Formats: sequence, C-alpha cells, structure tokens
Amino acid sequence: MSRIETTFARLKADGRKAFVAYIMAGDPDMETSFRVMRGLPGAGVDVIELGMPFTDPMADGPTIQMAGQRALAGGQTLEKTLEMVRRFRAGDAETPIVLMGYYNPIYNRGVERFLADAVAAGIDGLIVVDLPPEEDAELCLPARAQGINFIRLATPTTDDARLPAVVRNTSGFVYYVSITGITGAAAAQAEAVAPDVARIRAASGLPVVVGFGITSPEAAAEIAAVADGCVVGSAIVKLIGDGRPVDEVLARVADLAAGAHRA
Repeated sequence: MSRIETTFARLKADGRKAFVAYIMAGDPDMETSFRVMRGLPGAGVDVIELGMPFTDPMADGPTIQMAGQRALAGGQTLEKTLEMVRRFRAGDAETPIVLMGYYNPIYNRGVERFLADAVAAGIDGLIVVDLPPEEDAELCLPARAQGINFIRLATPTTDDARLPAVVRNTSGFVYYVSITGITGAAAAQAEAVAPDVARIRAASGLPVVVGFGITSPEAAAEIAAVADGCVVGSAIVKLIGDGRPVDEVLARVADLAAGAHRA
C-alpha cells in the first residue's frame, strides 16, 4: 500500500479522522515554506498537500492565488518544490505528501521525467485540478503505474451520471469540494456535505475528505464527523501571507488538527 492508503487504514483502525493541510511551496520563500512543512506532522497533520505555484490558478481564490504569486516572485520552481520534498523525506519517511496544482508545469517538465523525479523525491499522490477523467491517459494512468495515487476532486455538481467517471481511476482518497466556487469563498456546512460524502464513498470505495470553507477547529470537527477527514488550506495560507511567525502558524495548525481529530 502507498503511504496514503496506509495512513487512512491506520486512522480508520484507530477510529480517527484525517487532518489534511495545504500550503503553497515556496511561500513566502523556500526556507520559510520548508520550515512550515517540516513542522506540520508534529502539529497533527496526517497528510500534507503541497501546492505547486502556477501563474493561472483558475480554481483558487485570492488567498491561494497571492500565495502562488509570492512563491513565483521568490523564484520557486517545480524543481525547487521537488527539492523541498527530498529534504523533508530525509527526516520523515512516513507522512504522505500530495502535490496539488495544475498540469502545465508537469507538461513542461515532461510526464515521464516528472513521474520519475516525483517517485525519487518521495511524492505519494497528485491532485491536478485541470485534467478531467477524459484525459486519464495523459497523467493519471502513468502516475498510477508508478505507484503514485491520483486523487480526483468531486463537487456538489458531480451527479450520479458523472460520478463513475470521476472515481474510476481515482486512488488514495477522493477530495470532495464542499462548495461551488473557488477556494476560500464560503463556509462548508456539515449537514449539506454528509449525503454527498456517503454517495461518493459508496461509489468509490475510498475515503472521502472534505475541503474548501473550513476555517476553525469547530468547523473541522463538524465536517470531519461526516467524512473521513477534512482539508484546510486558505486559513493556513492566510497566516503565512500575513507574515505570522512559523511557530504561530504551526500552533494554529495544531488547533485545527485537534478539531478534526475530535470528530
């Protein structure tokens, strides 16, 4: 099993929910970003989503867009993002790392080269938001052949006719986008999320984690209670963008993780 699959199996056996944290690689600079990343497991993070900065992040709201701009302005590249992962793996061989972003940087590097480098660095999963299931041969299937989980997004508009295509080649977990819109745009509501989580879990046979609109420990607990875990991104990225010290960022992450783990 992959690190992702092992982690979710362990959490399920322990009766716990997953806390997934997103940060942008290289925001506001590579060293600060790495210090945050290195501290996430100790703050209670079960899975790390590491954003790949890109110039046209169509699914992201202002908070994460600005994080990507800061990272790019600081010279962050895909190669430097992979270097962050290699450095992290030197001290942590267990925490799953999922790269999240857009296809263009991967395409520019070349799929074969990218996947070889990702495996060597210690990447466990990919979320590539602008590659639909119709393009699975482009990256999804080659990634799975290399042992990398390809994690698909499902949304409130993913109906029963579309869902089988979405989950067909998904592995690791399914990321349920709890609201319609961009990241950081609204608050997730557990009562609205629960039926879709159950529907997606039944269709995929995979854990379902819920992201978008989770900004407090209370919200993390409420959402995690009806899912297999929750994802927090914008709330963490905003602290980094505000220039808060790394220790303060990690303390807030720990509060959010404690909320999810209470579920």
